[in-house]
Amino acid sequence: MPGLPSRATAAVTPPSYTADYLRNPLPEYPLSARRLGQEGVVLLRVKVDPAGVPAEVHLAKSSGVASLDEAALKAVRGWTFVPARQGQEPVAAWVEVPIRFRLSDAK
Repeated sequence: MPGLPSRATAAVTPPSYTADYLRNPLPEYPLSARRLGQEGVVLLRVKVDPAGVPAEVHLAKSSGVASLDEAALKAVRGWTFVPARQGQEPVAAWVEVPIRFRLSDAK
């Protein structure tokens, strides 16, 4: 039929960073932020390549504390992700990653 695709396109399953087996370490809480009692949430936008590696990591929303933002960026650049999939094929895709810094969670 005219105007219809010849085959259906499989939906894309987004990337994931929460699978237990990935063992992605939390960022180190910057000592200066701890001393000053600074907390916050950093939102990162990460492009995950088909191998599950972060190809790009961008600050989507700052915590308002530069040292917390930098710690989150540094940590997530070293993470491994479950890549997005289109059908059975791994594909590159973007995912948002929130990182919460709370003094009560700091070691």
